[in-house]
Amino acid sequence: MLALTRRKGESIVIGDNIEMVVLGITGEQVRIGVIAPKSISVHRKEIFEQIRSENKEAMQNAKEKLKTLGDNFN
Repeated sequence: MLALTRRKGESIVIGDNIEMVVLGITGEQVRIGVIAPKSISVHRKEIFEQIRSENKEAMQNAKEKLKTLGDNFN
């Protein structure tokens, strides 16, 4: 992990086209803005994990349905 120190209004750049800007700091809370192309998904980690879990579950359900469908043709 790379740890950086930034102040309000300062930013970091990831790759060629993602910029993270510190918008504000209040107590222990930091507001961060992300500037990225629309083709790149940006989520809070807990939302990302939820999406990943739901996608994994959907894939498992699809596999089971395909197996059932295949069994019907045998």
